[in-house]
Amino acid sequence: MAGGETATVPAEAETGLQFSRCDEVPDFEFAFNSKAFSNIVLEVEVVAGDDGGGESLPDAASQEKAKAISAVKALYINSAILAARSPFFQKLFTNGMKESDESHPRIRIADSEENSLMELLRFMYSGKLTTIEPTLLLDILMGADKFEVPACMRYCTQLLISRPMTTECALLYLGHPCSILMAAEVQSLVRAAKGFLANKYKDFDKFQDELMNISLVGIEAIFSSSDLHVLCEDVVYYFLLKWARVRYYYSEEERRKVLSYRLLPLVRFSNMSCDALQKVLRCEDVDIDHEYLTKHIAEVLLHKAYPNQMEGALAANGTTCWQFAERAYDFKLVRVIAFNQPCPQVTVYMDLKRDECSRLFPSGGICSQMFHLAGHKFYLLANCKMVEQATSYSFALSLHIFDEPAGSICLDIEFAARTKPLGKFVSKYGYKNTMTGDRSQGCGDLFGMPWLTFIADDSLFIDGVLYLRADLTLVVQPELQT
Repeated sequence: MAGGETATVPAEAETGLQFSRCDEVPDFEFAFNSKAFSNIVLEVEVVAGDDGGGESLPDAASQEKAKAISAVKALYINSAILAARSPFFQKLFTNGMKESDESHPRIRIADSEENSLMELLRFMYSGKLTTIEPTLLLDILMGADKFEVPACMRYCTQLLISRPMTTECALLYLGHPCSILMAAEVQSLVRAAKGFLANKYKDFDKFQDELMNISLVGIEAIFSSSDLHVLCEDVVYYFLLKWARVRYYYSEEERRKVLSYRLLPLVRFSNMSCDALQKVLRCEDVDIDHEYLTKHIAEVLLHKAYPNQMEGALAANGTTCWQFAERAYDFKLVRVIAFNQPCPQVTVYMDLKRDECSRLFPSGGICSQMFHLAGHKFYLLANCKMVEQATSYSFALSLHIFDEPAGSICLDIEFAARTKPLGKFVSKYGYKNTMTGDRSQGCGDLFGMPWLTFIADDSLFIDGVLYLRADLTLVVQPELQT
């Protein structure tokens, strides 16, 4: 746009944006690209297929660059208005003029930035834009970041957030990061995009196929969330491996880099099963930087095993800190302490929130993570069970063996719960059982009270949490002793 010509603003677009005009910018629209109210001619070099750069050009610009210039556009501008809105232009009109014509400062942009630059310049005069189209708004936002116009960044951010969010828009926003210097201006937009994706795709089983088509920034947003509903953390690890191998099939180097340093740090290794974690540590996959991954897992497990001793290091490492949060797992996480002497024994801790227990009524169940004893896999099942004569319901807890035992397994089983006022574990059930055919053993009424009484009992729910403990001891048969 040259000479005294000005852009024609569609009346409907102008009217539609009046509600969101930026109050911080006085209205000097009458002076935009007007010779009468300007003191400088700004020359804009439009470079085909180039990322611009925005910098002022010295007289000795290379001939090779000059050949790539598709157009040079002259704009009448008021240097005081632009300098007041942007540190970039303030520097251009002072330091920049020492290297170029004092009355014709020059900037360079890519041809794809031309429309957004004109919108940005108009905003610097008037505080208004002529569009609410998300892609162009994002381009303007990027231009505002490039030319350091924070008021326009805030304005574009507000407009984008006010529009209905879609998967395409969220991925578009996350795929165009701004500079660190101006990042604070768009953090609300980034948070909104991440929150939308995390909420839309939180049901992992439902969206597995669709997730294979989501870009890297979207995958990072989704799998950073603690609201992700997934069978167990093992599933997250194997899905991310599959995603990277499909998306970066033809680039081994890029696949290794993305997997090791961007995707696998999203896995909450402290919540993985023992079997899966052992496979990860033993794996010699060329797609993974095993030295880096092993160091990362060791750090996570140390923090989990020694939370008090590692508290300072944990506070200094935000990445490690959020990895301990539980997702919405189908298999409830448990803490296991195992002993081999004088006989094989495990103590398993499972904590259930009151709202989790409430959702068990009338026929729901919560399965725990698998744990091991004497070479076998076990899990706990908490559920709401109808008692005899079908007159009421109660809280039930049972132990199940996952694999088919070669012979009988004789166990001492004890279930306990932490109770007020002392907060100590009190035994609620004890039984010596030989597990063979049915492969399960438990108590249908652990607390000896109806369901409604149980769910309201604050002596069991300490600060809203029911603390359960299961002690399992392998009983060695006398005939097998030497």
